[in-house]
Amino acid sequence: MQGQGILWLIIGFTGQALFSMRFIVQWIYTERLRRSVIPLAFWYFSVAGGITLLAYAIHRRDPVFIVGQGAGLFIYLRNLYFIHRVQKREATRAPAGTE
Repeated sequence: MQGQGILWLIIGFTGQALFSMRFIVQWIYTERLRRSVIPLAFWYFSVAGGITLLAYAIHRRDPVFIVGQGAGLFIYLRNLYFIHRVQKREATRAPAGTE
């Protein structure tokens, strides 16, 4: 890889890191609360888009895109885990007035 190619690779990873910060901030907030604070559809669209973009990035053999989409998918799936865990816990609680 030539000098200009390395420069663009550094720029690409820097841009991906900056873009990902919004998800990292949201992820940290969710981890602290132990629940997701974003609408459920957001996470499903994120997973669907992330998988699609990851497939595209692999096809293009773009390491910046592959790392960014792979890390994002982990965060999206972790949030869905918290959402479903809370829903399951709430579903097993006794109905109001039966205690």
